[in-house]
This record gives sequence, structure tokens and C-alpha cells, in this order.
Amino acid sequence: MIRVGVNGYGVIGKRVAHAITLQDDMKLVGITKTKPDFNALTAVNKRHPIYYVVPENVDLFKQHEIEVSGKLEDLLQEVDVIIDATPKNVGIFNKPLYEKAGVKAIFEGGEKADVAQCSFNTYCNYNEALNKDFIRVVSCNTTGLARTIGPLTKLGKLGKIRVVLIRRAADPVESKKGPINAIVPEFKVPSHHGPDLKTVLPGIDIVSVAVVVPTTIMHLHTVMIEVDGSFTRDDVIETFRKIPRIKLIDSNEGFASTAEIMEYARSLGRYMGDLYEIPVWKDTINIKDGELYYMQAVHQEAVVIPENIDAIRAIMGAEQDGEKSRKITDKSLGIDD
Repeated sequence: MIRVGVNGYGVIGKRVAHAITLQDDMKLVGITKTKPDFNALTAVNKRHPIYYVVPENVDLFKQHEIEVSGKLEDLLQEVDVIIDATPKNVGIFNKPLYEKAGVKAIFEGGEKADVAQCSFNTYCNYNEALNKDFIRVVSCNTTGLARTIGPLTKLGKLGKIRVVLIRRAADPVESKKGPINAIVPEFKVPSHHGPDLKTVLPGIDIVSVAVVVPTTIMHLHTVMIEVDGSFTRDDVIETFRKIPRIKLIDSNEGFASTAEIMEYARSLGRYMGDLYEIPVWKDTINIKDGELYYMQAVHQEAVVIPENIDAIRAIMGAEQDGEKSRKITDKSLGIDD
């Protein structure tokens, strides 16, 4: 039984913690909170042991009648691996604590790649992460691109990859972020998403640009790939169809936008109405003049959750075969095989 802790119980942390509780080969030892907010109450309701990070806030937990089991350093003494789901750029400062405790750690995509020995995606480089001490699950956008582009590399030679990312402005819970009524270009061109994808698919030639739009529910990617003459549209569709973590959708079935996708996701009855799969609009898949086109969406709050669970098995060496881990994880999360 792999003993796991989750440092940070926000958008990603609470979802990873829930997914851990669904695994037969893992035990959630506890989670950390900096303060007694509504997420702390969620942890109480789910009976997750809570450990504090900020000593000055211990009395606040007591005032709200929330029991704490100890401090972060105490949690580290009880686990084999810690999931660092803290805010962006905080994980690098936590790493010395993990090293001192002799605990393996999995970081999220908000950290720079050099925080870990390797970046991770189940479909692209599971074996590279086996028995490492520190790995990093790539970001939601990079995970989405890896899910679809990675399998395509096995179909034939890919030329230049161009991606336009239409990014959601904030997660639904982030009431203080914007923009409210604007489209904001990311002025670093190319954007960081292409280089980040190369941390798990080093052989590709990719350029990405991004804009931020006033929505909270999903990202949308427009993907354009130069392909050789062996590629056909049917080959691409069949490749995507065989991958459980990709869901082919069609505008003719009512999936006219990301709103309908998320309405469908809520009907599945999963934790928090999450969609772990990458939806690809089948009717956008086309090959013209040696270039493959398609559009996909990314539920940014949920897409990395399956990869986090696989990453736990990989870093611990508990499952040597990435496909076997993928099947175990998918079954536990209700992803169709």
C-alpha cells in the first residue's frame, strides 16, 4: 500500500486526494491547509486528516473547530510520496523539506521543469519516471496536447506543429481574476506551451501562441500539424477512438461549444462534475495539403488527475507497465476503456 500525502488542498489537490481514495493500492495519509477555509471544511467532511503549514494559523483552525493532526513535517514522516499541489512557484521552495525527509515528490505543471528529474505524461514517457525521486506532471494545457499529439507520433512522421491556445481566464472558483470583457494576447511569442510539451515529447517541432478569454470552464486548442502522405483522416479518428482519455465528440450531437461539453460532464455523476478526458471535435479533424487540423478542449481542473495517479505508481515503481497503470486508474475514475 503506497502511503500518499497531498500538500495543498485547492483546485488540483482536493481532486488528487479524492482520486487517491479510490485506489486499491494507495492510502491517503493526509492533506495540508494553510487556513480554515471552505476547502478545509471539504476535507473535514471527507474525513481527510489535516496538517497545517502556517504555525500562526493553528489557533484559527481551533476557533473553527477543525482538528489538525500535526504540521507538514509530521505528514512527511508518515508518507512514501507527497503530491505538491501548492500554488505556482511554491513547490520549488518546498523541495528541500522533501529532500530532508527523504520523501519522493510529485510536482504540478505550475513549477518549472527543472524542479524535477523528469516531466511526466502517461502516454509519452511513463517509463522515464520509474523509481525517480522527483517528477513533475505537466500542466493541463501540456497534458491535453500530449494526449493527442503523442499517439500521432506513432502513426507516422510529424513535421512542424502549430498550436493556438484559447485559454480560460481563471478557474470558476477564482472570483478575483479576469479579464471580464477582453481578449488578452500572451505577448511572449512563441508561448511556453510548446517547449513544455517537448519535456515529454523531445523529438517534436512545435510552435505555440496563446490568448486569454473571459471564460472559466475550459481551454480550447486549435492544432495544425504537417504530416506525410501516409496519414489519413480515418487513421487519426481511429487512433483517437482507441484512447480512453480522449473523447471524440461531434457538433451534430449538440456539442456546439465548451458549455455543452461541461454540461455533459456534469451529467456523468463524477466527483465535482469533472471531465478527465480530452474532447476532440470529430468534425474538425481534416487533412488538407499535407496538414492535419483538429480542435480540442481541456477541462483544466480535472485533466491532470489521472496522470497524477499514474505518476504515483511510476515514481514508486509499483507498476512497471504504464498501460496497466492507466487501466487501473481509468477504471477507478469511471473512464471508459
